[in-house]
Amino acid sequence: MHRLIPLLSALSLSGPALAAEIWVTNEKDDTISVIDIGTLEVVRTIPTGERPRGITFSKDHSRVYICASDSDTVQVMDPETGEILHDLPSGEDPEQFVLHPNDRHLYIANEDDAVTTVVDTETRKVIAQINVGIEPEGMAVSPDGKIAITTSETTNMAHWIDTETRELFANTLVDARPRHAEFTAGGSELWVSSEIGGTITVFDTATQTEKGKIEFEVKGVHPDRVQPVGFEFTTDEKTAFVALGPSNHVAVVNAETLEVEDYILVGRRVWHMAFSPDKSLLFTTNGVSGDVTVIDVAKREAIKSIKVGRFPWGAALRP
Repeated sequence: MHRLIPLLSALSLSGPALAAEIWVTNEKDDTISVIDIGTLEVVRTIPTGERPRGITFSKDHSRVYICASDSDTVQVMDPETGEILHDLPSGEDPEQFVLHPNDRHLYIANEDDAVTTVVDTETRKVIAQINVGIEPEGMAVSPDGKIAITTSETTNMAHWIDTETRELFANTLVDARPRHAEFTAGGSELWVSSEIGGTITVFDTATQTEKGKIEFEVKGVHPDRVQPVGFEFTTDEKTAFVALGPSNHVAVVNAETLEVEDYILVGRRVWHMAFSPDKSLLFTTNGVSGDVTVIDVAKREAIKSIKVGRFPWGAALRP
């Protein structure tokens, strides 16, 4: 009994375990909505700079980086307090960015400047600006950190950047208005979504050649409204979930055969997504309806809609 009392006291003092969260940027409200994954409710609303879009966390989740597009800056926030610690130089109109695996260098797409800006988050200085195509948006870095990708919406290209020399070594055409890019976990493939083209192009990373293309057809929806933007892979990478913009659907794609297996109805104008830590739930940002749809991944069905701010855009997991 005497041994048990200190143990119980220690347990009682430790407090309840903190639930994981989904952080959602709201373009029109200049805020972030924080969703508790345990309750599926908004538990905090945090002010940001103007028109927040891209959002990502440092590896240890002690810092959150926010593209405040109309403030022409990347803000660095303490996620515990919601305090803006400082701004990083970002170039004009930062929209999307990606943090290098070294947890130090941010690669930022500057839509108005046609450049990719590389910022050192420790020295808070720009260390490179790389000329790319017109209206860059999507950003990705390979798992080994050797390649960065910028997609340019008007040039309709994926630009391949050597992260050591910080120079372009390839440019590959995709369909109209590329928006989002992701490498597979092993780095052997690069996927690029084309919003107006209505496709995802899959490239072989080693050769930068096209391996295949995914097309979408939602029953009862005009093809012009089927506009792929963000996408996410399951842990085994056998399945990809693709946000299809104003079609108000998420596509379920077999990542091995590149065939569409299902479509899930979500909110209006679905932009981006984030998984729960175990990837059993998927959260989609729906810009026009101002909400987040929660998808049961195993059942492939929407189970809840959560009201957030106006025009939710980016989403990131805080485990």
